[in-house]
Amino acid sequence: MRLLFPAAAPPLPLCLAARASRRARLAVASADGGSSSSASASFDAAAFEAERLRLDAAARDGMASAAAAAEADPRAWKWEIRKRVWDALEAEGVARDPRPVHHRIPNFDGAPAAADTLGRLDVFQNSQCVKVNPDSPQKQVRLLTLSGDKKLLTPQPRLRTGFFSVLDSQMIPIGCIPEACTSVGAAKYGRPIGLDERIKVDLIVIGSVAVDPSSGARLGKGEGFAELEYGMLRYMGAIDDSTMIVTTVHDKQLVDDIPVEKLLVHDVPVDIICTPTQVIFTKTTIPKPQGIYWEKLSPEKLGQIRILRELKKRIEQETGTILPSGPSEKLPPTAQRRRRQRRR
Repeated sequence: MRLLFPAAAPPLPLCLAARASRRARLAVASADGGSSSSASASFDAAAFEAERLRLDAAARDGMASAAAAAEADPRAWKWEIRKRVWDALEAEGVARDPRPVHHRIPNFDGAPAAADTLGRLDVFQNSQCVKVNPDSPQKQVRLLTLSGDKKLLTPQPRLRTGFFSVLDSQMIPIGCIPEACTSVGAAKYGRPIGLDERIKVDLIVIGSVAVDPSSGARLGKGEGFAELEYGMLRYMGAIDDSTMIVTTVHDKQLVDDIPVEKLLVHDVPVDIICTPTQVIFTKTTIPKPQGIYWEKLSPEKLGQIRILRELKKRIEQETGTILPSGPSEKLPPTAQRRRRQRRR
C-alpha cells in the first residue's frame, strides 16, 4: 500500500527571519574570532579532494569487477537491477555529472526538485538534525538542511578517512554554506565526531540506485556503506526503529521487481520516496537493521575502516566475547587511472 501526493511546483522558500538571525550570530562569532575559521584556514582542500577521488576511483573499479564476475551467479539479481537502472538513466538522457552514473548513487535531472519535494514535508521541517549521504544528487538536501538552521550529519566518504562530521550553519562563514555541502566543504567546516558523541538524529536521507515504492525495498550502489552507517548510528543510540528514512530519486529509478524475501538482514528499507514529481509513503513492513551484523562483514572490509575496528574492539571488551566475522572477499586494488576532479 502506498500513498501518493503530487509534488508542489514552487521551489521551497527559505525563512528570511531565520537567515537574518543566523547572519547576526555569525557576525558575532566572526568578531570573536571563532575556532571554526582558524581550523578551516589550515585545511588542505586540494589534498583532501585528491585522496577522495583516488579512493572513489578505486572503489568503482572494484564494483565494476565484482559486477562482471557476478553475472553468472544466480544470486546476482541486485546487480541486474542496478545495471538496468544505470543504463536507463544514461540512455534516456536524465543522467547528470558525475558521469557515467554506473557504480555510483546516480545524479539525475531534477535532483534539486526532488530535494525541494522532501523539504516541504513536515518530517523534514520538524527535524533538528538530519543525516544525509555525501553523494551528488543529495547536495540540495544538504543545502536545505543547513539553510534551514538544522544540524547536518554527513559521513566522511566511504568511512575510510574517518567517521561522521557534524555541520552547524551557525559556525559556517556567511556565503560558505554551498561549499559546506560538498565533500571537501564538509571536511573543511564540519566537526568530526566519534562513537561516544551524544547526538539524536531526527531524519535519515539516503541515496539509492533503485527503490520499490510498493515495499520500500532499496538498492544502493553495492558497497554497503549506508548499512554500516545505519548500524553504527543504532549502536550510538542516535536512531531507532521510529527514525524515518527518506530517499530522493528520479522516477525512472522506481522499480517493481526487488524481491523482499531475498533481502539481507542488514539491508535498509525506506519509509518515504521523493521524486521530482511525487511523494510516496511506502508503509514498509521490512524490518530495519538493529546494528552491525558482524558475521556479514569480511575481514578485508573491516581492515579498511578504522572506526569499525574501534567499534568491534570496544564491543568485545565490553562483552568479553569475540565477535564473528564474515567470509573473505577480494577488495579492489588502488586505482591506477586518474579522474578529473569534481566536487560532489
